Order: sequence, then structure tokens, then C-alpha cells
Amino acid sequence: RKLHRQQGLFKSKIVLVRVRMPSAYAGGSDFMLKIDVHTHILPRDIPAWKGKFGYGGFISLDHYKPCCATMVRDDGKAFRDVGENCWSAEKRIEECDASGVTVQVLSTVPVMFSYWAKPADGAEIARFLNDHIAEIVGKYPMRFVGLGTLPMQDTELAIRELERCKQIGLAGVQIGTNVNQLNLSEPQFFEIFAACDRLGMAIFVHPWDMAGEADMQKYWLPWLVGMPAEVSRAICSLIFSGVLERLPNLRICFAHGGGAFPATIGRIEHGINVRPDLFPDNPHGPRKYLSNLYFDSLVHDAATLEYLVDLVGSGRIALGTDYPFPLGELEPGKLIGSMPYDDATKAELFSGTALSWLGLESDRFV
Repeated sequence: RKLHRQQGLFKSKIVLVRVRMPSAYAGGSDFMLKIDVHTHILPRDIPAWKGKFGYGGFISLDHYKPCCATMVRDDGKAFRDVGENCWSAEKRIEECDASGVTVQVLSTVPVMFSYWAKPADGAEIARFLNDHIAEIVGKYPMRFVGLGTLPMQDTELAIRELERCKQIGLAGVQIGTNVNQLNLSEPQFFEIFAACDRLGMAIFVHPWDMAGEADMQKYWLPWLVGMPAEVSRAICSLIFSGVLERLPNLRICFAHGGGAFPATIGRIEHGINVRPDLFPDNPHGPRKYLSNLYFDSLVHDAATLEYLVDLVGSGRIALGTDYPFPLGELEPGKLIGSMPYDDATKAELFSGTALSWLGLESDRFV
């Protein structure tokens, strides 16, 4: 009989069988659940926010030919070209099936955060983006998990939208490494982190609006140098300010393998030791919090991944690819698959850590 797989179901004219695996890795088969925690998505059609709000700076999509579009600022300046896989859930499923990815965790493209917008306008944009992701998750619950976005420029509105994200079935939220160049250590953000902790919502921290970006436009430096620095900036801000000390159960994951933080942890620790007077809000060094943090696997280098596994353990690292963008892992899971790890370790990296961070069980997907 010819069998067709649809959302985890094998169908024929005679039988309908739901396949279940006892764990993320099914011994004796080549199946391994793969959850990609770092993927971005946009709605196909984005409102003309400039016309509605009366000021500009927003992104829209110019569908200049079939299956292709340009992300365009409303001043006419192009941001980047994207393909159909940036908005089509069906195209994403097709490509996931080809690459062996079982589940994608969906989050918006960081340029859509709009933290600079007026708070009420930023909240409206967040609702629009979050409803779009929730709709896709509702349509394909075995293939996608959703992360919302928040109007971080207003604490009250951010918490209100966070609560709504939980109500509409999202597993957590994605936030930027800074909010209008305010570090995540600022007191107004603690209430948002505390609300995530209270609601059991996962947090994914993604670099954006890189400090010094205007001074390093050449050679793609904002992405190659600025982004790794931004992630370290966010991690250090949360450690130094005592946020992680006060919220030890916060489930928070950092993009790009934690950026520059893992490689510079010795320098960071040394700085705290020799100048404790500069760190009045938390006397503890960064290593205390390694077991509190999650990281994606997007490091592009076997030696770097091995170092990260040695530093924090495979149980704190989750497959992440930055799909569908070119600076991501173009063959999802290839680096993890190439490592000389046993099946149990690979299962953690491919899905076990993601499930822990998201607070989900594997039987939702297999």
C-alpha cells in the first residue's frame, strides 16, 4: 500500500495508524526527533503601518515575482530578499521533510520587533505577528511551536501581550538583546522576566540593533562581529544585574551559541574577581549560571560546538539553524550529526534540550 505521512499520521485507504516513539530517539531505527529552535517567519501580507500610525520606519513585503519578495522599509530602502519559505508554512514543511527536521519553533524576524514605535502601535504590531504564528501552530500543531514578540518599550503592555500569547497557545516569546539600546538589566524589564517565570513561558534572546552598527557597515561586520557581542551583552546584563539569581527557574535560551559569551567567560570572570566594586548587584561569577542558561547550536564550527558542549553540557544546547536565512546552518543538523557523539547525546542536542526549554513532551510530536 502507498502510505502518506501528514502531521505525524500515516494514511492509506484501509488503515489509519498514529506512530509513537518511546523517546526522542527510537533505538533500532534511523528516526530521531529534530526540533529546530531558531527559525524565523513573516506573514505573507503585512499592513501598511505607516499609513495607519502616521509615521514611518516599518517593514513590508514587496512580492515582486512569484515565490520571492523584498523586505522593504516604508522609506523605500530594501532590507533583504526572502523566498516563499519565509511565509509559507507548507513550503517550510516540504523543506523540513527533505532535511529531516520534525518541528520548527517559529519566531518573527527581529527587525519586526518595532521597540522604537509608540507603545500602543508596537503592541498592535505584536498582536498581528503573534496571531499569525498562533494560526500556523494551530493548523500544524505537530510541525510547529510558536514564540511571540512583545512591545518591550512598555512593561504593562508587554506583560499583557505575554499573557495573551499563553492564551493563544504560544510556548514563549522572542526578545531582543537590547531595547532601544537599554540593557536587559534595566529594572523595568525585570517585571517582564518575572511574568515569564510565573507563566512558564520560554524566552529566546536574539541579537538585533547592534551597538556600534553605524560605524561598521562594511564587510557584513554588524552580523559577524556585532551580533556575537550583542548576545554576550545580554547574558552579562542578566547575570550582573542579578536577574538570573532572583529567577533561577527562568527558561531562557540565547541565539548563536551564546555569541561571544562562552569564548570570553574567563575574561568576564576575571573582571568580576579583580574589580568586584563594579558589580554591586550580584557578587556571583558567570559560571554559577551556566546550568540556568540554554543555547542554540548555531556556531558553524565543530571545535566551537565541542567547546560549548564541554562548557555547559549537551542538555543545555538545542538545534538552531536561523532558517531560512543564509547566515544560518544551510543543512539543518549537519554539524550535530557530524560530531562523534553517541545517540543519547545527539538526541539531547536534536530535541531533548529543546523540549526541556519549551516545557513540552516529545509525544506531542511523534
